[in-house]
Amino acid sequence: MNGDNLVLVVGSYADAGAANDDFSSLKAGQDAGEYKVVGAVVVSRDADGNVDVKEHGDERTATGAVLGGTAGLVVGLFAPPLLAATAVGAGIGALWGYLSKRHEEKKLGVDIEEYLPPGTSAVVAVVDDTYADKVENALVKSDKRINKAIDSGDYDKLQEAIAKSGDQVGDALTS
Repeated sequence: MNGDNLVLVVGSYADAGAANDDFSSLKAGQDAGEYKVVGAVVVSRDADGNVDVKEHGDERTATGAVLGGTAGLVVGLFAPPLLAATAVGAGIGALWGYLSKRHEEKKLGVDIEEYLPPGTSAVVAVVDDTYADKVENALVKSDKRINKAIDSGDYDKLQEAIAKSGDQVGDALTS
């Protein structure tokens, strides 16, 4: 899927269990054919500000390590500063300045302190705009929700950088 007509949907939670429940409901709705999700993760931030990203329920995707391509894309579109904390690779480094500037201009991502302050969790999904309301409504236990259009150029550049970064990391691990 290309980056045309994509929306970032975020639900913020004071309770991590509620975030995991809504994530499971989100996946169940996708499995039932109610909507299509490009990618979705649960992001948790502990009281010290450390970030943990999970994809597909309890499977740990990253804790200060390398994110998978889809998870990296979702995290990068949600809050570019988190991408630097959870991913490595030259492809991401090369894109970091661009992402940071776009985030500061409030054209990319959301305010991390508002939607993921220390001690909270968030469900973050990237979906076609056709399904934005349905996905947002699936996050019934969230304290607050937002959906925000994704610029197709940002999506494409981030996807390319993550693919390049993943290749470099994969090469380094197999060398």
